[in-house]
Amino acid sequence: MSAPTGPALDGLPDGLPDGLLDAFWAYERALMADDVAELDRLFAPGPDTLRTDAAGTLVGHDRISAFRGARGGAPRRRVVDLHVQAVGTDAALVSATTELERGGRSQQTQLWQCRAVEGPDGTLEVRWVVTAAHVAVSPPAIDTRVWRVVGDPLVTGAPEGPLSGSTVAVKDLFAIAGQKIGAGSPAYLSAAPPTTRTARAVQKLLDAGADVTGITRTDEFAWSLFGANDHYGTPPNPHAPHRLPGGSTSGSATATSLGQVDIGLGTDTGGSVRVPASWQGLWGVRTSRNAVARDGVLPLAPTFDTVGWLTRDPALLEVVGDVLLPPSVQEASSEIVLATDLLALAAPDVRDAVEAFARRLGTVMREPFGSRELPTWRRTFTLLQSAEAWQQHATWVASRLHTLTPDVRARFEAAARLDPGDVNAASAELTGIRLEIRHRVADRIVLLPTTPTTAPFPGTADQRLRDTMLELTTIAGIGGLPALNVPLRTADGLPCGVCLVAAQGRDRDLLALARTLPVA
Repeated sequence: MSAPTGPALDGLPDGLPDGLLDAFWAYERALMADDVAELDRLFAPGPDTLRTDAAGTLVGHDRISAFRGARGGAPRRRVVDLHVQAVGTDAALVSATTELERGGRSQQTQLWQCRAVEGPDGTLEVRWVVTAAHVAVSPPAIDTRVWRVVGDPLVTGAPEGPLSGSTVAVKDLFAIAGQKIGAGSPAYLSAAPPTTRTARAVQKLLDAGADVTGITRTDEFAWSLFGANDHYGTPPNPHAPHRLPGGSTSGSATATSLGQVDIGLGTDTGGSVRVPASWQGLWGVRTSRNAVARDGVLPLAPTFDTVGWLTRDPALLEVVGDVLLPPSVQEASSEIVLATDLLALAAPDVRDAVEAFARRLGTVMREPFGSRELPTWRRTFTLLQSAEAWQQHATWVASRLHTLTPDVRARFEAAARLDPGDVNAASAELTGIRLEIRHRVADRIVLLPTTPTTAPFPGTADQRLRDTMLELTTIAGIGGLPALNVPLRTADGLPCGVCLVAAQGRDRDLLALARTLPVA
């Protein structure tokens, strides 16, 4: 990109510091070429460099560099207006207006400083670098990373009911009459016919007075925990900017976290409601197995699939439960136990937040849950989940593996190679594991970290983190138990969560307890 000329760029003051504009245009060229190395060179090194946008602030050169490396380039644009205000001879504020090729305008303001910076060979060189930058881009009418279909509303609820005035985001696994189920896959969406009936859980919300605002994105076939979607883009995390949102109920969680809806409806097989709730600072519940009807919901692994939902406050969480859940099975103990060995799986900042929550509760027993079996339980869960996912979707997926994102494709390919003998053995083991988990929970409420860490940055979430998360989430998943995420904050202000697990059928007990919890 060469420096443009024209009336909008002719009004720059005389006597600008030497080399400043050359550095600015070098930055623009590097941005359009997605030259991360050159962009790194033009941003000041060190922990104090800032970059802000509507999502939040990135602090430190390394964090800004990691963000650039993961985003896949900036929108194509051209500079149409440029203003410079020099602050002495070694600093200047540069403000540029740009037009985007996709339409709309953006604004960028940068503080440039001329300073001695270490070069690639270790020697110091004096050059212009950005020490702080702010970017403002005109937002799209609909953020397609979050929403697949939006209405005003998409479906209107009954005129009266306990949810009258509430709005719902529906994960793209639930049938809505006249709409397709897309399952986070463009190829699946293209081939799918419109559904003729609305899923029973959605219909109950409509009958209770809630309006369905729209259908939200999910990880492809809901087979993920991180919330990334290479097809449509990863939904943002409003409460942990530039970090992953958590999946696979990522779209519904983000819509709720942003305040675009009151309720995010989703599914939870291995943590797909609880993980985004933890990472986005939301209340979220996974219901007991078969407590909420799954008619009209695209399955992943029916043995473990459940319906769940997210809200910003516990009172509404309970009202949704009143609409969707059967009555409580029985009066049960209110004894609360902090699982000390499960707490040890969490990072120190999450562990401290859970410990502080337990102290606020007052009388809480502390004892190990029994973590030595967790890797075995996780492997049993993932093997059976894979086998059931292949059983459910092989007819469609087998000839369309090339349409899937790499991670989901790899999971389906591995599922296709499973040894039937291993599947049968795991299935036989499952009953015993389920009974053992239910025995350990008994009629108490067990506290454990919902996720072992706060939301990671894109590109940093690995298989080790996924395994540890599953070792925590599959306790309720295998047990078929209700699990509630209570939103907490680390000392640094990042969202995390504590999970309350209870006996099968005690969903309403958890939701009633949620309203009384001492959340800081």
